[in-house]
Amino acid sequence: MLERLWYAKSGWRWLLAPFALLFAVVSGTRRYAYRHGWRKGYRASVPVIVVGNISVGGNGKTPVVVWLVEQLQARGYRPGVVSRGYGGKAPHYPYRLDAASTTAQAGDEPVLIARRCGCPVVVAPKRADAVRLLEQSGEVDIIITDDGLQHYALARDIELVVVDGARRFGNACLLPMGPLREPVTRLKRVDAIICNGG
Repeated sequence: MLERLWYAKSGWRWLLAPFALLFAVVSGTRRYAYRHGWRKGYRASVPVIVVGNISVGGNGKTPVVVWLVEQLQARGYRPGVVSRGYGGKAPHYPYRLDAASTTAQAGDEPVLIARRCGCPVVVAPKRADAVRLLEQSGEVDIIITDDGLQHYALARDIELVVVDGARRFGNACLLPMGPLREPVTRLKRVDAIICNGG
């Protein structure tokens, strides 16, 4: 139903316009507050790279994170990864993955990244908590966040946005009227856009 509403020309989406307007006001106010210093985000002691998107659903962020980690490792850096850990329920947060960590604890993507890259991976609903744990370990000199473009409570140095090249931005409307978490104009302020397929 939503797929058809968001990615096809459906007039029914206008019924959700008031909710999309409310979403725009709330999310826009929050973004503005962090950007202008009314709310303070956590600034890590090492560089932070965010790999995210402006739309809901899988856009291919995790393969980009894996590639980025491997490229950094090949150049002598010691990256760590933080994630929300969607789909998992850890025994505590922040939770650092180990060899025995399961997808039920940490979610699919963090487990995949940890096993593939062999780098420190920490999950936490508040990404700043995960970053602090990595900083305290002294094992990393750069941190990558898998998703989290809209998590403004964590300051970042580089923003990379992954776009689904086939579906693009659907009807280009904000949630719930469309698939976007932020307007397309947000892309003007990111450091790079990676088009995945299409």
